Amino acid sequence: MTAISPAPKSPARRRLLAAGLGMGMGIGAVPAQADGDVQALLQAGGVVIAFRHATAPGTFDPPQFRLGDCSTQRNLSEAGKAQAQRMGEWFAQRQLQPAQVKSSPWCRCIDTAALAFRPPQVWPALGSPHGAPETTGAGHLRELRDALQRASQRPGQFEVWVTHMFVLQDLAEAHTQSEEGLVLQTQASGTTRLLARLLIA
Repeated sequence: MTAISPAPKSPARRRLLAAGLGMGMGIGAVPAQADGDVQALLQAGGVVIAFRHATAPGTFDPPQFRLGDCSTQRNLSEAGKAQAQRMGEWFAQRQLQPAQVKSSPWCRCIDTAALAFRPPQVWPALGSPHGAPETTGAGHLRELRDALQRASQRPGQFEVWVTHMFVLQDLAEAHTQSEEGLVLQTQASGTTRLLARLLIA
């Protein structure tokens, strides 16, 4: 995999990375984009910015976790909550309003979306494929790709999705850090293209 060079950090320590991606073709590095370039992509619309949830300490959920019961799941740490709030501030400062905010059913994703934007639409297709039968299977990946294709045909608006590392790996063939966002679009060929990365640190 080709390394992607990070952009210089701004005073707010934002880090923006850009990359081109063809599904099944690997990642090709392109010059890192400036802050305003990612903003321009979102303003132009026809894209989804899909975030991995903010920091939730640990790896996987406890064996007996239950969806809908946050006390049985990994949850956002105080640092993770602050990350989500900074994410929302980045968008608010640029007057970027998502047309839709959708989240995995996991509490850490719902909380990330709610702290950054607003209470989200809970969408099982964004759920982690590791740990719950209702969010596992190729059918959900097809559902995500179909939704991305529809969103890509709506200029002037963008959607926010909040999900998990494994979902983003399957959808965009890209590794992500906590709270990192991928700006995605379906190309005319039907492939998913990664247009940019956003990491607010």
